[in-house]
Amino acid sequence: MISVAEYASEASENTIRAAAATFYDPDRSSVRRSERTQSAFLETIVGRSGGLRSILAQVEAVAHTNATVLIAGETGTGKEVIARAIHELSPRRTRNLVKLNCAAMPAGLLESELFGHERGAFTGAVTTHVGRFALADRGTLFLDEVGDMPLELQPKLLRVLQEREFEAVGSTRTTKVDVRVVAATNRDLRQMVQAREFREDLYYRLNIFPISLPPLRERKRDIPDLVRHFVEHFANSMDKTIDTIPEDTMRSLVRHSWPGNVRELQNYVARGVILSNDGVFEPAPPEESEPVPVATSTANPTLEGKIRQEILTECQRANWKLGGPRGAAARLGLKRTTLFYKMKRLGITQPADHSQD
Repeated sequence: MISVAEYASEASENTIRAAAATFYDPDRSSVRRSERTQSAFLETIVGRSGGLRSILAQVEAVAHTNATVLIAGETGTGKEVIARAIHELSPRRTRNLVKLNCAAMPAGLLESELFGHERGAFTGAVTTHVGRFALADRGTLFLDEVGDMPLELQPKLLRVLQEREFEAVGSTRTTKVDVRVVAATNRDLRQMVQAREFREDLYYRLNIFPISLPPLRERKRDIPDLVRHFVEHFANSMDKTIDTIPEDTMRSLVRHSWPGNVRELQNYVARGVILSNDGVFEPAPPEESEPVPVATSTANPTLEGKIRQEILTECQRANWKLGGPRGAAARLGLKRTTLFYKMKRLGITQPADHSQD
């Protein structure tokens, strides 16, 4: 058995430097700021609502431990920001925060990215590659979209979480690591466990300290602060002066549902700053106001309502069998997990006599 330091020293120095340059963005807080106080760092997270303050209190409480954290929330709710806060407030803040999006690469390459590989381990492996666990030794590894990790790779992740050791692809040597893992997902892992599409033991190992992030539509009080923050940020970056946000503009932004959450709001403000002149932020209004509730029947149904009706129709045609070649998921051209997610979001439930699928 070898240590991660010994393992890394066997790889070429250029390989490690190239990997580090790929994995870390120095402009996005890869450079540690140890002199920053905890309270000062938390104040950089914009928002004053009670829900957000409660979440930040959880972050502050868990950051000092080595506990694995599972952050759940819709796309664009700021899961990576919370992961970075946990790292920055932890004793590991002087070491690396390494990030990996489990949905961003083919399943065949994900194992190599996590654990590294030896030269000649497979076709195209012309050099030794240092994986993210090795690079995150004594630091933090952020696994984004962990719900998209293939089933066949999940036991290996479970092992390194429990035993703090792994083997690189093509290697027989065991490497010991000390890594704090923060995982994030926008999927319902409990439902995936029930559907046998995510390992139950891995779920409970990741879910030691769960943090749930609310969507922006449930944080209406934070929207004005976020808008002002983004306006100032983008105006400075574009060398513009914007000192006025009209009240009716702000009201329309607060009423908007923001299905893409903070990320959508940020992009909208960036476009608005580009188009704004004379010191006034007044872009075109958002495309829609508060969405029509799913249960409400209208003469001109929303797109979401049409999708809900289509899913209901196909579920009924399939006699509420969701999986399999003749199930509703196949009829709709969706993965079964995607269908589960859409059904939950749209408030569709299976009849009691068909709930076993």
